[in-house]
Amino acid sequence: MALEHVDMLIVGAGLSGIGAAHHLQTRLPGKTYTILEARDAIGGTWDLFRYPGIRSDSDMHTLGYRFRPWTEAEAIADGPSILRYVRATAAEAGIDRRVRFHHKVVRAEWSTADARWTVEAQRSDTGETVRLTCGFLFMAGGYYRYDQGYLPDFPGLGRFGGRFVHAQHWTDDIDYAAKRVVVIGSGATAVTLVPAMAERAAHVTMLQRSPTYIVAAPAKDPIANALRRVLPERAAYFTTRWKNVLLQAAFYRLSRRRPRMMRKVIRAGVARQLPEGYAVDTHFKPRYDPWDQRVCLVPDGDLFTAIRAGRASVVTDELETFTETGVRLRSGQELEADVVVAATGLNMLAFGGVQLAVDGRDVVLPETMAYKAMMLSDVPNFAYAIGYTNASWTLKVDLTCEYVCRVLEHMDRHGFRRCMPVNRDPSVRPEPFLDFKAGYVLRSVDRFPRQGDRAPWQLPQNYALDVRTLRFGPVDDGVLEFSSPAPAAPEPSEPETVAA
Repeated sequence: MALEHVDMLIVGAGLSGIGAAHHLQTRLPGKTYTILEARDAIGGTWDLFRYPGIRSDSDMHTLGYRFRPWTEAEAIADGPSILRYVRATAAEAGIDRRVRFHHKVVRAEWSTADARWTVEAQRSDTGETVRLTCGFLFMAGGYYRYDQGYLPDFPGLGRFGGRFVHAQHWTDDIDYAAKRVVVIGSGATAVTLVPAMAERAAHVTMLQRSPTYIVAAPAKDPIANALRRVLPERAAYFTTRWKNVLLQAAFYRLSRRRPRMMRKVIRAGVARQLPEGYAVDTHFKPRYDPWDQRVCLVPDGDLFTAIRAGRASVVTDELETFTETGVRLRSGQELEADVVVAATGLNMLAFGGVQLAVDGRDVVLPETMAYKAMMLSDVPNFAYAIGYTNASWTLKVDLTCEYVCRVLEHMDRHGFRRCMPVNRDPSVRPEPFLDFKAGYVLRSVDRFPRQGDRAPWQLPQNYALDVRTLRFGPVDDGVLEFSSPAPAAPEPSEPETVAA
């Protein structure tokens, strides 16, 4: 029996997957597609994370889709608002009817003779194995493990008598009202948790080994809200979007070119938010330059407000061991706690752990090279969604989806059945997939594809450049090769026998 076939199979029903589906059905309405989602709901990251205060660390005028304006007053939005935005996008376009939940994709095999992928998924609700075929495979599941956050080997954890939880696995039954809380970590999750939990806890301590760059920004964008009162909705959105893109790019470029200056600028901003005499350099002076790791954004300076009010504090030290009543630090200081939350980061996982194969040979990801940060060398009819590390995720994903649609249009126009990036330049030097010093990247980047030291194999982290290349540049660039492999010959039939 023939397997069910669609023109495109999208893996993941989060921000990227819903965006990919919207681009495809808007630009190529004749194409068939299905979305396979391992979990039981639309939303991806914004449905998975439930910890207190969950929010974006990018403004929604750039994290939002290009085709759907963000109209709420808050530019730095909370998780539930973003989840509603993604689900409303899916529902209004009928995309939610194309999602198959509880389908975890485990393997995808390309056949050149058939010019199609055979995709295998395990159903978590029934246990059965499902197989479908598609002409094009789009991976939209991000790059970290949904089932497991990163957790260091904490000495003595089993002795702790209070409640311990990793932020990625937060559940609604965790009671921290009027209790002493320790949050371990210093990244975006930690600086979100601390002020949110401080509203109900007796006290919250952020325990960090070393500081992170933190910048306060208004939760509401006054320019965006003013523009909405005088301009049509889309015009206001696009104006704000480009305003924020240019500001982000300028901040990033200055940080990379003038790191000493930007260190001083960021430190001065932090010092203005804290009480007189506060040990700014102890707790808010990182060992690295700005944008060696992602800069944390705190809307309306809420972390600093909690510190000024005495509801939260920061301790910079190393955890020596858990005790029955809290944690003991290398310095000998003890922090008593009823609840400890590990905001210790993510585990990266390329393409959700899906094993790719081409014509019977498994794809070894570190042996491939990323083409335009969206396709893999020698892997046909395949693309993936990944965002910027120095700007909003969706800026890049929107461009990726536009480019994939342009590729499909080109293939339809010329009758091609296969497209595949091929590196024929031996002088291209392979480099790590992400040039980023965050711990979650360094732990796993050697299991990812590589990037090259020049275009189109380089990940530029530059939205304006990508607009020129992906939205307006040629599709048939001599690196992305198009072909029409001959269909597979039918299996020979058994000769008939004639009775004597």
